[in-house]
Amino acid sequence: MKSFNVLVALLVLILSCNAQEGRKKIEDKAEVFHDFRIFGAPTNTFGAVSSNEMTAKYGAMAVSDTIHAKFGAKVIDVCQARGCWMKLAMQDGQETMVRFKDYEFFMPKDIAGQEVIVDGFAFVEEMSVDDQRHYAKDGGASEEEIAKIKLPKKTYTFIAEGVLLKE
Repeated sequence: MKSFNVLVALLVLILSCNAQEGRKKIEDKAEVFHDFRIFGAPTNTFGAVSSNEMTAKYGAMAVSDTIHAKFGAKVIDVCQARGCWMKLAMQDGQETMVRFKDYEFFMPKDIAGQEVIVDGFAFVEEMSVDDQRHYAKDGGASEEEIAKIKLPKKTYTFIAEGVLLKE
């Protein structure tokens, strides 16, 4: 009976050590996110690629192709009406138009120049003249700039389910 009690005590000790180790791993991962504010669905930094790598992925896509992706980039513009979209800087002066899944969340309007990580779906689309003008107006473009938009254009688009904003 004594050996049985010793065995049970030993088993409990081993299991509690493993539980402590598991908690430590979770805490270590949580520390990675202390510099980020989360918008939309919870996400993390793991698996995020650079804007250069994402530009290459977009370049390999045809109009209407869609992929799940997570990448980091600098915000260059945000909707000044509600924060309902943002544009991210990509390689070689290109940009990605980011909208938010089902408009369930919006971004602060004053984050141009800050780093974000977006998690969601990337696709290539042809944006109509009307849509381009609408986004230009929301972005605060002048009437002259809006009037210059006359042709549809191939755009990199992203529907974000979650966004991490670097603080």
